[in-house]
Amino acid sequence: MLKAFIVDDESNSRENLHTFLKTYCKDVKVVGEAASIEEGKKHLVDQNLQIDVAFLDINLSDGLVFQLLDQIEDINFEVIFVTAFEEHAINACKYSSIGYIMKPIDAEDLQDAVNRIRPGKNDDIKERISVMEKLLKDPGLINNPNIYKRMPIAALDGIHFVDIKDIIRFEADDNYTNIYLSDGEKITASKTIKSYEEQLEKFNFYRVHKSHVINLNYMRKYVKGDGGYLVMDDGIKIEVSRRRRPAFMEKIRVLQRGI
Repeated sequence: MLKAFIVDDESNSRENLHTFLKTYCKDVKVVGEAASIEEGKKHLVDQNLQIDVAFLDINLSDGLVFQLLDQIEDINFEVIFVTAFEEHAINACKYSSIGYIMKPIDAEDLQDAVNRIRPGKNDDIKERISVMEKLLKDPGLINNPNIYKRMPIAALDGIHFVDIKDIIRFEADDNYTNIYLSDGEKITASKTIKSYEEQLEKFNFYRVHKSHVINLNYMRKYVKGDGGYLVMDDGIKIEVSRRRRPAFMEKIRVLQRGI
């Protein structure tokens, strides 16, 4: 049984989340809740509480929830942010590998967020929260590859902080994604390849096949023909799907014009 704590300044929102957890997440028990930063601090600094996850509204009546988190010396629980639809806030969650659910709450999204909780494996939560807070304060960091150079990757063995320029390619593996780096390391991430496609498109990554997103900077050769394929710098051959080939060739032409 996972023990959860809710921080939200709206009583209806707290009650609604409580009901959703009770109905759709049978292995989660809400052990407390708070409506403000000060009230939340009083409970969350109590080591005897020993919660597994905190559901936190970002915008509280007395400030941003980060003011609460900054006052907790030892965050030994996972965090899932609860937010109304704000694109930059959602992007910040994605880039920092922190769970989130949007208001109004969707049962499947809630279950997915809860299923990703790994009790006792959140040693880096402070660092992830710090990354998210910076991105939330300055959304331009996400859109500027010259400023934002590292990304956290939620993997099966923890969170890896990786230089974007060192990623050669992504390969789909059901609901997971294998990520291959220039030093030969392979990371298995607990996110779908689609999420990385959307996240890194602006950083010169491109989806050439339903199972492959590549860093265009690591292409060595493109072999034309019915079975057209790419040869990457790590020697791996990757098929360019027939459906995606025209758009891919246009992308190559754009790159050529830019050189």
